[in-house]
Amino acid sequence: MDNGRPKLLDPPVDLGRDHVLGPAHAELTLVEYGSYTCPRCHAVHGIIEDLRRRFGERMRYVFRHLPVPDDPDAQRSAWLAEYASLTTGDFWATHAALMEQGPRFSPGELDRLMLGIRSDTSSELNHEAFERARARVAEDAESAARGGAQVTPAFFINGTRYVGPWDETSLAEAMLGSLGHRVQAAALDFVRWGPASGVLLLLATILALYLSNSDWGEGFLGFWATSAGINWGGSGITLSVLDWVNHGLLTVFFFVVGLEIKREFTVGHLATLRSGALPVLAAFGGLALPALIYAAVAPPGLKHGWGVPIGTDTAFAVALIVLMGSRVPVELRVFLTAAVIIDDIVAILIIALFYTGAINLDYIYWAAGVSLLLVVLNRIGMFIRLPYAVGGVVLWFLLHAAGLHATLAGVILALVIPTRPPANLRALLAQASGVMREEEARFGEAMRSGPSAQALRTLDIIHDRLEPPADRILHAVEPWSSYFVLPLFALANAGVVFSRGVFDGHWRLTFAIVLGLVIGKPVGMVLAARLATGSGVAEKPDAYSWNQLSGAAALGGIGFTMSLFISSAAFPDRTDFAAAKIAIFSASLLAGLIGSVLLWRSGRPELQVGETE
Repeated sequence: MDNGRPKLLDPPVDLGRDHVLGPAHAELTLVEYGSYTCPRCHAVHGIIEDLRRRFGERMRYVFRHLPVPDDPDAQRSAWLAEYASLTTGDFWATHAALMEQGPRFSPGELDRLMLGIRSDTSSELNHEAFERARARVAEDAESAARGGAQVTPAFFINGTRYVGPWDETSLAEAMLGSLGHRVQAAALDFVRWGPASGVLLLLATILALYLSNSDWGEGFLGFWATSAGINWGGSGITLSVLDWVNHGLLTVFFFVVGLEIKREFTVGHLATLRSGALPVLAAFGGLALPALIYAAVAPPGLKHGWGVPIGTDTAFAVALIVLMGSRVPVELRVFLTAAVIIDDIVAILIIALFYTGAINLDYIYWAAGVSLLLVVLNRIGMFIRLPYAVGGVVLWFLLHAAGLHATLAGVILALVIPTRPPANLRALLAQASGVMREEEARFGEAMRSGPSAQALRTLDIIHDRLEPPADRILHAVEPWSSYFVLPLFALANAGVVFSRGVFDGHWRLTFAIVLGLVIGKPVGMVLAARLATGSGVAEKPDAYSWNQLSGAAALGGIGFTMSLFISSAAFPDRTDFAAAKIAIFSASLLAGLIGSVLLWRSGRPELQVGETE
């Protein structure tokens, strides 16, 4: 996938050039990029034969070369097959011979095959044909790279890159386009599309606004006020459905946020002090100025809502910047992502400190003890996930009972999830290859239909070691956060009834929020970034200009999720909250428009690299 678009076969199948088995106008086309020294290609060779028998005249099969890198025999065998095609006109006979004798060729075996081809044509090597054969192999390798094929075998089905399993059933389902495969492929394509979470968030918001102002509005808003709880032995916890979403499910979002910022500052783009300082300081500038502007403009009785304009919606901001494509350098995406994640973490800390009721110190002590226990598990190298999961749930209940916003548990848990040094990839791959060779040697044994349990356990251990625990958990949980938790949060919180009186007595509140997000956020971020780079504390990458940074900072004014989250805690009065919602919607829309225009205009190719202002 590239920016959400499936990789396509480039160039398409050419009957005058490509090696094709099957009717020219068959409804199903399977293109393989393979290598004669690739054991996996030899393994799927029989599967392709079975598919051809199964589909008959409905299928055509195309083979293109992608020799295994740094393998002389891979190059020579590919040249040999193309040379045979150019001199004898029979590519498939040589292809079958190479597949039968490979993937490891004994010394002199390829030379003997070449002599056999030459004896069919002439005793002398046709140097012109040989050079053309080499050129065709190189062309195939280049087309593989354009289509995103990096390892062999790589398949394209009806012109689109296939990334699923290689077994016959999976390939057949993909070729036939079964309903299950189409649904799965469409879901994966959508999830891999950068702006996907932002789109879902927008749809959930529109749905919430529609339902709130429709004939079902009273029932829709009333549903979120319904009480639900967990009770045992006469005690337990009961919250409204809205609070379960805002206090419970949103913990998953903050857990993901914590893991992302931890990764960036440990092994990511911001691992060095000066590279990490720029988004951190810019984020704090974008926190301070909006709060000051709000406090200066808001009416006296509502100045406690100063936290509302400090948050940035990660999903919407990142979605818009991804939609800009190559106009926005990767470095700028990293800057904005890191800055808004820091915003999110600070926002939850602000809620915990300034928007909570009475504090129960006894539960605070218990929560501190659980947190300390999790830190100890981290320090002793406990990589099993279950203790952290149990500890996180217990911590959530303790923080809630203490009177703090329980979503803080997600941030704490993210910080204590262990990381470890990168694995020795070469050693682990060698170990995995050894396990597979041993299992392959036993495939012919009687009463043995699959890999042994011990081999599967070893491969699982190798797989676990290839990815740090924090990254593995992030990859598992992040889709739930982006595609379930955040849209559900928007559906629960974005509903507001539009009426003429919604702004009565709330104009200053509305103006304060809009000014804080649209003006305070970008100005604060840019000023802080300028001061940081001017003082030498941080450095701005040359990959993006100050104009582009200003556009990204403007997108920081898209408060939405975080602003709604803080508003729900800051404004218990329904009319105040309704006016704040509309102000947040308006400011987010305006900030997104301004940021997109700035990025689009400043992101011309000639301005993206090395610009100084």
